[in-house]
Amino acid sequence: MGTLEGAVVVVTGAGRGIGRAIAEELGQGKARIVVNYSQSRGPAEELVEELERLGSPDSIAIQADVSDAEQAATLIEATIRQFGRIDVLVNNAGINIDRTMKKLTVEDWNKVIQVNLNGYFYTIKAAQNHFMQQRSGRIINISSFVGQMGNFGQANYSAAKGGIIALTKTAALELARYNVTVNAICPGFIETDMYSSVPENVKETILKRIPLGRVGTPQEVAKGVRYLIVDGDYITGQTLNINGGIYM
Repeated sequence: MGTLEGAVVVVTGAGRGIGRAIAEELGQGKARIVVNYSQSRGPAEELVEELERLGSPDSIAIQADVSDAEQAATLIEATIRQFGRIDVLVNNAGINIDRTMKKLTVEDWNKVIQVNLNGYFYTIKAAQNHFMQQRSGRIINISSFVGQMGNFGQANYSAAKGGIIALTKTAALELARYNVTVNAICPGFIETDMYSSVPENVKETILKRIPLGRVGTPQEVAKGVRYLIVDGDYITGQTLNINGGIYM
């Protein structure tokens, strides 16, 4: 792609955390950002105002629960109506319900799979025809290191994140002929609201597992997204690990 300026980028779950950092990073490059949110309307609208200050005056916020196929399609169609095209789709929306498998309910399983995996398929399904017609595009799926190695108490989350990696590879194979690249990013432990809620004694244990001795920042993940968009012309079907060495 070479440049972000003027590119139309949809970021799902952009109201906070990693999604917000991605939107800010790309907005600084003067991309036009579609800030998707499900419930965080206030933070999403504040982000749009911030993006305007960063040099992305055309950015907008669109409410859609991407775990619902119709709403995911509406998000993409609203983007096309507003901008006439879509250049980048960043799938980031996700939730976690952490319990051991003994305590995990069917509802807990289904809810996380629906948001964290099915939602990615729904947005890709809705956007792929536009990418194919343009014969260009980038899809970046935010997965997790736990999708590669598993994690105690996260059977549903791990399964969804592992499924994202497989979905990424298949989509990359199918869309390569249209000059559309599809890649995944697997963050490790990142300084987000989710991590902040972890008890201090657990954080100490986590830090001992990370070779670099610290958790990552949302901005470090966002820079990986920017790299794949701007300089990733010959990268597809790959998984970029930004995890401090916790999984090698």
